[in-house]
Amino acid sequence: QVQPVESGGGLVQPGGVLRLSCAAASPIFNMFTVGWYRQAPGLQRELVAQIGTRGTPTYAGSVRGRFTISRDNTRRTVYLQMDNLKPEDTAVYYCKVSLRESWSWGQGTQVTVSS
Repeated sequence: QVQPVESGGGLVQPGGVLRLSCAAASPIFNMFTVGWYRQAPGLQRELVAQIGTRGTPTYAGSVRGRFTISRDNTRRTVYLQMDNLKPEDTAVYYCKVSLRESWSWGQGTQVTVSS
């Protein structure tokens, strides 16, 4: 089973930027749908952005216009560019890779937006 690995989280001030990466070492990476989710303390995990096999993105309304999801199949990596970060974006961000009825989660990376 593929285990995605997230990286790129950290502490940033409001208005700042971060870029998260989700890497999955699979020769069929191009066949995965990849989603970024986040979970803040006391809240349910929610979908932030998702990218399909053809590169079509979808976004949650709360991040549309600020976040951009992209994929590089040659590097087997999906990126989440996060601009104009807000304190309410603070959460653990998880990557999920899925193919048909199978999926796998990464361990998560912490994003903290605070002054």
